[in-house]
Amino acid sequence: MTIDTLSRADLQEFHDHQRQAYDALKQAGLSLDITRGKPSAEQLDLSTELLTLPGADDYRAGGVDVRNYGGNTGLPELRSIFAELLSVPVEQLVAGDNASLSLMHDTILWSLVHGNPDSPRPWAAEEKVTFICPSPGYDRHFAICEHYGIDMVAVDMLDDGPDMAAVRELVKDPSVKGIWLVPTYSNPTGAVISEAVAAELAALETAAPDFRIFWDNAYAVHHLTDEQVKTADILGLCASSGHPDRPLIYASTSKITLAGAGVSFFGSSPANIAWYLGHAAVRAIGPDKVNQWRHARFLRDAEGVLAHMERHREILGPKFAAVDEILSARLGDHGVATWTQPRGGYFVSLDVPDGTAARVVQLAKEAGIALTPAGAAFPYGQDPRDRHIRIAPSFPPLEELRAAMEGLCTCVLLAAAEKALA
Repeated sequence: MTIDTLSRADLQEFHDHQRQAYDALKQAGLSLDITRGKPSAEQLDLSTELLTLPGADDYRAGGVDVRNYGGNTGLPELRSIFAELLSVPVEQLVAGDNASLSLMHDTILWSLVHGNPDSPRPWAAEEKVTFICPSPGYDRHFAICEHYGIDMVAVDMLDDGPDMAAVRELVKDPSVKGIWLVPTYSNPTGAVISEAVAAELAALETAAPDFRIFWDNAYAVHHLTDEQVKTADILGLCASSGHPDRPLIYASTSKITLAGAGVSFFGSSPANIAWYLGHAAVRAIGPDKVNQWRHARFLRDAEGVLAHMERHREILGPKFAAVDEILSARLGDHGVATWTQPRGGYFVSLDVPDGTAARVVQLAKEAGIALTPAGAAFPYGQDPRDRHIRIAPSFPPLEELRAAMEGLCTCVLLAAAEKALA
C-alpha cells in the first residue's frame, strides 16, 4: 500500500515504525560509504600485472625509447587500440597521462585564454560564457565551470539524451559555448545518447561559431549486461554535418585498469588536435610513455579490452543487482521512490519524494552511511526539486553495500513519512 493512500492514523503508525527502525540503525554503529564511483580493490587486482610491465629489456615501442622525453601524441600502439573502441581515427587521437578530467580542464582553460581555432576571440574576452548542463549530470564537469566563472544552465537529461527542445533554444544565445555530455551510460542516470539525438547535436545551428560538444565517453566499454551498447559516432556525425571542429572527445582507462595510474585520451578534428598539441607542448615535454607502453602490452588489442571488462562485469554485476533487489523489496510497494536500472556505467540514480533528498542524506550521515550530497548532480549543487540521490555501488564489498542500501531505504521511508505528516 502506497503512503499516499494511508489514513492519518495509519500514516502515523507507519512513521513510528520507520522511526524505530531508524533508531536501531543508528545504534548499529555503521561506517559505510557509497559516495563515489571508485573501483573496488577486487577490480584493481585485475590489473596487478601492470605493475611488472614493461620488463627491464622491453622499453622500445616502434623504435622509440619510451623512457625518454617527447611524443606528445602518445604511443601509436595504445592509440590504435582505443581509436577502434572510441570510433576516432588513430591520427586524431592523443594519449595523455592518467586523468581525462585533466584534459577537460585544460581544454576549457585554453579556450578561455586563447580561444579555439574557429573562435573570433578568447572565451574570456566574451561578456559571458555559458554551458548547457544536462542534469542529473557529472559533478566534476560542473565544478570546472564554476571554478572558472562559466555560467551553467541545466536542461533535463532524458533516457535518450538531453532535452533537445531546450538545447535548440539555448544555442540561439551566442554566449552558449558548450554542452557537457557523457554519451554512454551517463553519470549518474545510465542514459545513452541515441543516434538520432547525437545527429541533431551534430547538426545544430548555433549562434556561437565555436560551440563545442564536450563528449566525455568515460564508460564506453563499461557494460553491465550482455548488450554492448555502442556509442554514437559524434566525430563522424559532426564532420558530415559541416561542423568537424564541434566535438571534443575524452576517455580514459581509469575504470579499466588502475584508477590512479591509467591513460587518458583526447580525440577531435585535425584542427583541434593541432590546437591541443600546440598548447600541450608548452605544458609538458610528452606524457608518461612507460605507462602507455605497459598498457599496450597488457591490453594487447580492442578485444583484449573487452575481455578485461567482462571480468569487471563479473564483480560489478552482483552489486548492481543487489541495489535493485533491495530498492524493489523495501521501497517498491510504498510509492516513495523511482530508480534507474542501468545497462552499464557506475551509478544508480534514486529519486525520492520532492523536498526530501537532503533530509535522506542527513539521516543517512547520522546513521553512519555516507552518500553524495543531495543536489551534487546539478549545477551549483542545486537540485530544484530536492529529490535526486546518486548511488555508487562499486567500491564497498557486497555485504557492506547491502547493509548501506538497507539503511538508505530506512532513511527514505522515514523522510517520506515525515513529509507526508507535515
